Amino acid sequence: ICLTGLFLLSFFGHHSIAQEGLTVGDKAPLLEIVASLGESKSNRNSSSPANDKEAVKRAVLDYVDGIYDVKPELIERGVHPELKKLGYWRPSEDEKFKPGSPMTFEQLRDLAASYNKDGRIPKDAPKKIEIFEVMEKIASAKLTAEWGIDYFHLVKEDGKWKILQVVWQSPPKK
Repeated sequence: ICLTGLFLLSFFGHHSIAQEGLTVGDKAPLLEIVASLGESKSNRNSSSPANDKEAVKRAVLDYVDGIYDVKPELIERGVHPELKKLGYWRPSEDEKFKPGSPMTFEQLRDLAASYNKDGRIPKDAPKKIEIFEVMEKIASAKLTAEWGIDYFHLVKEDGKWKILQVVWQSPPKK
């Protein structure tokens, strides 16, 4: 029960309220009101900065786990259907990158359904996530994965964080 609720319970518990017909012995409706105040507060906290940061991380995990674990349904959960993705790939034997290659949501979902079917990604593949900033409606993050480095812009719509933009490149030469 929140402090406001304790105050109300204390105050109204010792007074009778004519409009509601409450007396000292009849506090049940008042207890429901007090309980709902605490519930409202916990609902507001469900969108706290810490919870939003975890939800942003979850969206990035959905992206990488969708590909690593061959689970396109995770792409659907963590990626916005209007995804804009651009990647710069460099074969390991080359010094130059290939031209930027765009990818849509549908292409990413299809890739997740097939890319690691044959187990090409090792079980200990990197999956390092860094959250740079989380605001009320937008966030930015970085992923280091088997294929390289991805930078993300995410949006919060209908209370859910989704990846809207990705730009990536193959790992830097060592």
